[in-house]
Amino acid sequence: MPPILSPAAEAARHVDSLGAAALAKSASYTAGSEMLMIAGVLVSVFIAWLMVRLRLLDRLAVRLGGWRRAASTLVIGFLFFLVSDMLRLPWTMFADWQFQRSYDLSSQPFGDFLAQSALGSVISALFGALFILGIYALIRRAGRRWWVWAGALTTLFTAAMLLIVPVAVEPLFNDYKPVPQGPVRAELEKIADRTGIPHDRIFMFDGSRQSDIFTANVSGIGPAARIAISDIALGRASLDEVKAVTAHEAGHYMLGHVWRHIVVLPLLAFIVLALIDRLFAPAARFLGSKAELGDPVGLPVFMALVSCLSLLTVPAVNSLTRIGEAQADAYALETTHLPDALSSALLKTAEYRYPRPHPLQELVFYSHPSVEKRIRAAMEWKAAHRGGKESERSGQQRQDDPR
Repeated sequence: MPPILSPAAEAARHVDSLGAAALAKSASYTAGSEMLMIAGVLVSVFIAWLMVRLRLLDRLAVRLGGWRRAASTLVIGFLFFLVSDMLRLPWTMFADWQFQRSYDLSSQPFGDFLAQSALGSVISALFGALFILGIYALIRRAGRRWWVWAGALTTLFTAAMLLIVPVAVEPLFNDYKPVPQGPVRAELEKIADRTGIPHDRIFMFDGSRQSDIFTANVSGIGPAARIAISDIALGRASLDEVKAVTAHEAGHYMLGHVWRHIVVLPLLAFIVLALIDRLFAPAARFLGSKAELGDPVGLPVFMALVSCLSLLTVPAVNSLTRIGEAQADAYALETTHLPDALSSALLKTAEYRYPRPHPLQELVFYSHPSVEKRIRAAMEWKAAHRGGKESERSGQQRQDDPR
């Protein structure tokens, strides 16, 4: 087999094949998404200020004055999250619908977007209210060290969400079903057998309902764990690309990456909650609230601080995730021996994640290594292993129906 070009040159060639126009569009979309994330925090602070000024929760608390404390906290929390989403709706329509459509990354009808947003708001408000109920109970009972216990509560809540969401929530928004019998399913079952994932835990879903991007994911823990591949990915990928992408997701499962988040995210929560304990009073004064930390009426102040402080944790969370993504790529290469298929599949994600970011941009905003870095790693593997499977040459041909 003739030697390939240097891995760096091969990766550059792959990325250059997208063309200047596509790369410019990707760069614009990625930068816009990053600015929207930052602006979203400012929107959250504005909504908190507006709710404080309108005294919405104060009036509600007066009406609930005769209720038990737990019941009133639950209702205040639920209505806070629901009203916040209503006030945020114009921004949500722009950031999550219009912006995506302007870059041809979504064809979801506006009515369906609104219906799913409303459903998502109700579900988020319910879970958020339950979590807040626990937080305020700890503030009242644990004294100055409430944030230590609240961090532990975050661990339990995160684990519970990983069990509940794949089974009870995600099917409300998309149709998950087993991959039909055929060559694709046969290959995916081989991957499942290597990883110990039951065959009935590999799904395809109608991701095209919300987005036109090429994507797959692994979610859940224990009996709720599953691998899901969008219909967009299945429709645009060759058989070898599907195998490489699925092996990548199986790598997350085998390497236990989800458990990292159960450990690391609560650690970050400890820091955020400890800072809230110290910053709540000045933040309340800034927003014009007279509420104390343990008063649910101060929830707008509390959540504004959560939004601001969580933004500061983004680089740490993304750094952890990038390490996991690189490890999952390596797992896919070692188990499938398909570096070219993995590279071409990764290239399809460049439309919504600019493949050549500035190092600082990648460090702060990227939850995955840049596409060019990931392809370079695949080409390094290829050079070290004499090119991978010979069958890969023909595997890159698109199937008539890979599903």
